[in-house]
Amino acid sequence: MQAPAKNRSFTQLIEFEIEPGQQPALVSALALQTERLAQRYSGFVSASVQASDDGRRVLSFLQWQSREAGEAAFQSFETGEQDFWQLIRTHQARTVTFGSFQVLSSIARNHDDGLHCQLVG
Repeated sequence: MQAPAKNRSFTQLIEFEIEPGQQPALVSALALQTERLAQRYSGFVSASVQASDDGRRVLSFLQWQSREAGEAAFQSFETGEQDFWQLIRTHQARTVTFGSFQVLSSIARNHDDGLHCQLVG
């Protein structure tokens, strides 16, 4: 399903499978790298780093205004001073799964506690 041109919001999801003892350090490292990406690259919308209850998975969620913005930031994440592959080795990730998605629907609570829903299509 293609997103219409009026909504080009783009999300990158990266899931890490790790040993439970590695989870706190990986969460900290990803939070720091996410903050650097947000500061250095235009088109950043939001991000979160999430940890599973069992300690074996970490999910990095990055949302960008466009696919181009997300891809430009991720290229630096792979090869720059924040070497992504070194992060994987340091925290001994067993598997890393990448996903990229176009946002077609979103819902959020606004400042007056109401819900704002945007459906695209």
